[in-house]
Amino acid sequence: MKIGNFGRLDPALRKQGIVGLGNGSKMDEKVWNEFNGNWEKLAYYSEQLIAEFQHKNVEDQIDSEFSEFNIGLEKETLVKQRVNQSFFRSTILASYNLKCCVTGLSVSDFLVASHIIPWKTDVKNRLNPHNGLCLNSIHDRAFDKGFITVTPDYKIKVSKYFDGFENDNSVFDLFLKYDNKSIILPDRFLPSKDFLDWHYNNIFKK
Repeated sequence: MKIGNFGRLDPALRKQGIVGLGNGSKMDEKVWNEFNGNWEKLAYYSEQLIAEFQHKNVEDQIDSEFSEFNIGLEKETLVKQRVNQSFFRSTILASYNLKCCVTGLSVSDFLVASHIIPWKTDVKNRLNPHNGLCLNSIHDRAFDKGFITVTPDYKIKVSKYFDGFENDNSVFDLFLKYDNKSIILPDRFLPSKDFLDWHYNNIFKK
């Protein structure tokens, strides 16, 4: 019910003709305005709530070790960073049903929540799930280095760097055979077309 109330405030849903429930409260609007678009705040706060519900510390939500030297502000900063990274990974992998959007590989240990616009480049969208793709570790590396990209119409494009490798079976199997194929789309958080366009123009090796 509460999700339906938030649905009426979501412009992305309205574009799809989904209006949500019409009897929301002022508190719904307050919560929406506080967290909408603020992925970093939402990520950390949601993980805090989950930890409290499970009677744990938020540090227990992440796979990290903190030495006795990580104290005070340094520790808090490190914890937030790790929690936020964990939130981004789990959100992206869940959205793609634990499948690489290029190959369909579903072995989670080999899957990466890859940023379309790199982490260091766009602070505001570091945790925005519309800035993520679920890729296997090889294609994540290739995407980061610009050897492949995903166009705004969700087609895989392979760099001309591989033009001299047509007879290399490994290169064909890993890259060339996917050229112009559609990615596997997520159930939610479609990759932003603006972010994909940025990657094509700034990272991709044409």
